[in-house]
Amino acid sequence: MAKLKRSEVEPHEDYGFFGPGSVVWKVWSYPTAPTVGFQRSVVVEELDPPLVAAVHATQGIYRRSRTRYDRTLKYFAMVAFAGSREVCKAADVLVKVHSKAIGHLPYGGGTYDANDPASQLWIQLTGWHSILYAYEKYGPGKLSAQEEKEYWEACALAAELQTCSPDDVPRSREGVRAYFERMRPQLSASPIARQAMTHLLRTELVLPPVPRWAKPASWVVAKAQRIATIATMPRWMREMAGIRQSRLLDMLIVPVMKVSFALAHLNGQVEMGLLSMISPSTVPVVAPIRLGIPPRNKEVLTPAQARERHGYAKPAEAHLEFRDRQAARVFGDGEAPSEQGLIESQEVLGPLS
Repeated sequence: MAKLKRSEVEPHEDYGFFGPGSVVWKVWSYPTAPTVGFQRSVVVEELDPPLVAAVHATQGIYRRSRTRYDRTLKYFAMVAFAGSREVCKAADVLVKVHSKAIGHLPYGGGTYDANDPASQLWIQLTGWHSILYAYEKYGPGKLSAQEEKEYWEACALAAELQTCSPDDVPRSREGVRAYFERMRPQLSASPIARQAMTHLLRTELVLPPVPRWAKPASWVVAKAQRIATIATMPRWMREMAGIRQSRLLDMLIVPVMKVSFALAHLNGQVEMGLLSMISPSTVPVVAPIRLGIPPRNKEVLTPAQARERHGYAKPAEAHLEFRDRQAARVFGDGEAPSEQGLIESQEVLGPLS
């Protein structure tokens, strides 16, 4: 595991939307975030019928599991840590990427659109909730009441980078619980949802190839993360999805992961080395924060200020003509949507393969 030299790390342009001392940096920079937290979020998301329909149609998680994990994690990390210009550009191109994920629902009729505000709100809340849940279960523990309030306010602010409305984001733990209770009747463990969830729990698919002598250790790491992720999922959700794990394993994995993550977090270089194994594209995003490299401009912006400064539209209002053309191709002409957004995204989120 090569040491990352400070001279090789490019500083961000500014602090983005949160900055040092924020609860976002505290929670999202802990090693529970890119591992159990992120895996939990992408697994739980699949219970939403429109979302899993889009995932199944594109087949990205199956054809390029490691690359898809890498690109998606990089985007989430950029929202938390990257400079405002980079994040605005990423959010803008993501609208075009999601414009490809439209079509007819395979069960129950109707259509799906990855840019639909309801789908984007589901992604936003499952992601932020999962990152916090993993931090509290396998990391330092619960946030203070003030930190928790700040965390959900930050989640609402970050929602401005999606097509959903920040007004729809709950501002408390109770509000988030109420949201998930409202969503529960709409969730479905359809065959494609179960397939996706089972696949996304295979941690070994996102780990790099290792020499034969290292395969046992790699297997142990993958197995431990799978157990830890399942242990964060409520029983009703596991039963719905046909995922089984004993209460004993749920209990035993906690001290193992708490100690492992605490040791990894002691050294920024070690943490970056581990991150490079599961998401190499995310390292340049997180490294300046973990290695204490300040940005070129020490300022924190709001998304509105950043859009005005860098010349970007609100995601909900971005690329409307392009999205209309995509809809016409799919629903009018019966053709496959253009992959222009995916191609353009490689400059921002990394290569597709």
